[in-house]
Amino acid sequence: MPRPPERRAVVARLGSLARRARLAWGSSLRLRVLAVTTLVGIIALMLVSVTLSDRVRDTLYDQRVDEALADAASRTSLIQTQLDNTTAGTPAQMQTVAAEIIKANQSPGSGAVGTLLRRSPSEAAGIPIDFTVGSSVELSPELREAVQTNTVQQWQPIAVTTTSGSGPGIVVGAQVQIPDVGPYELYFVYSLVPEQATLRLIQQTLVVAGLALLGLLAAMAFYLARQVLGPVQRAAHAAERIAAGRLDERMSVAGRDELATLGRSFNEMASSLQDQFERLSGLSKVQQRFVSDVSHELRTPLTTIRMASEMIFDARGAFDPGTRRSAELLHTQVDRFESLLADLLEISRFDAGAAVLDVEHLDVRVIVRRAVDLAAPLAERMGTTLVHTEPDEACRADVDPRRVERILRNLLANAVEHADGKPIDIVVSADERAVGVSVIDHGLGMTQRQTEQVFDRFWRGDPSRARTIGGTGLGLAISSEDARLHGGLLEAWGRPGVGATFRLTLPRRAGVVITDPPGQLERAHEDVEPEPVRHGPSPAELPDLEEL
Repeated sequence: MPRPPERRAVVARLGSLARRARLAWGSSLRLRVLAVTTLVGIIALMLVSVTLSDRVRDTLYDQRVDEALADAASRTSLIQTQLDNTTAGTPAQMQTVAAEIIKANQSPGSGAVGTLLRRSPSEAAGIPIDFTVGSSVELSPELREAVQTNTVQQWQPIAVTTTSGSGPGIVVGAQVQIPDVGPYELYFVYSLVPEQATLRLIQQTLVVAGLALLGLLAAMAFYLARQVLGPVQRAAHAAERIAAGRLDERMSVAGRDELATLGRSFNEMASSLQDQFERLSGLSKVQQRFVSDVSHELRTPLTTIRMASEMIFDARGAFDPGTRRSAELLHTQVDRFESLLADLLEISRFDAGAAVLDVEHLDVRVIVRRAVDLAAPLAERMGTTLVHTEPDEACRADVDPRRVERILRNLLANAVEHADGKPIDIVVSADERAVGVSVIDHGLGMTQRQTEQVFDRFWRGDPSRARTIGGTGLGLAISSEDARLHGGLLEAWGRPGVGATFRLTLPRRAGVVITDPPGQLERAHEDVEPEPVRHGPSPAELPDLEEL
């Protein structure tokens, strides 16, 4: 059956309160310290209170029982003496004398609240003298049997009802001998109500004292937590503000204790970090400006050198073989120098934060085809083939076609460089959120460490291996920056001797950060591989690779 709306509302409110409590418990060290200290204090006070209460109760009870037994023994002896000294000669006179003796011993100062005289069942022919003075109680058969068969006192706890109310008590019994009649049972009833009242007063006092001590303990725990955790919290907040860029943030320091030492150490650390950051920031700006200025300044002489090299290269037919070879080398190196200069300018734009996207809503398949067509002659010259696979449906996304094409050209050139003449697969995949392009080669491959460094600037997997294409060493670094600028991902995976996989993932809508690529990373490697390395916005999770 569905629950009533009121019950559902109550359950929802309780769930909300539970979630808030868990959040507060997990986020507040002060709350945990206060709660744990208070809980330990409650447990300790409960244990002490219960122990003291039990000890006081047992002491009062034992003391009262001893007093009652001593009083009952004394009065039993006195009554026996009085009965032995009576001069009554008839049963009626003996009944009257016994009643007077019993009443005389039931005095207010005796401590007993009732006295009972009962005929023993074994004396059925005796005089029926049964008296009850004061409170009357039901005597258990076990107690009566014990009194009848023993010559010493017997007692047991009972419930006593008096004019002031009911409460615990004890009954003490013993045999007495009535002259010319035989044995009778004499019982004295004692009330423990005063002791119970004393015990209740002590327990109430313990409760009040325990609550007072608990409040004092909670106040002390709160004060100590505030004194100790307050500076730690201020240090944490100051650290958060420093992490947010406010390097001039400092803690207020007062005193000479350990917490003051913590504050001074934190301030010294913050000052050192600020100095180091400002120095490194200055050096970085100088370096960026140097690269940018040098790149711009080199453009003019490079243009002149290119014009001269073009003239020399065009006239190389009239040169001798040695000079002709020098003209060709000059022309090639000027081209490489110009590419390196363009890449340095692009890197300086990324470092300065001046790189922007010229977004168009295009079919990524068109860009991939153009990049594959441009890379086809290079692949043919290197003895490899490009195998292009794409879905039938359009894969439209908000992209900067120039930057995406540059990424693909770099990935294809890198794959051709390391494919060792084996085929290269280009696979396009898409879902409703993103478009992915995978470039898969089956050549040299990479180690896990090389995969982590492959997007570093000027990094080479094997420095002893000569470049056959003549890249600048900045292509993959620029590609990772272009992917990050799109809000996408650039992932790399490899295994030595098996091959390498690069995948570019682009969001369909500009401004959307991709954390889960479409589908799974295609590969052509059968073995289980380590996690691929991503370059882009920090994703929450990377999906596993899947065989083609």
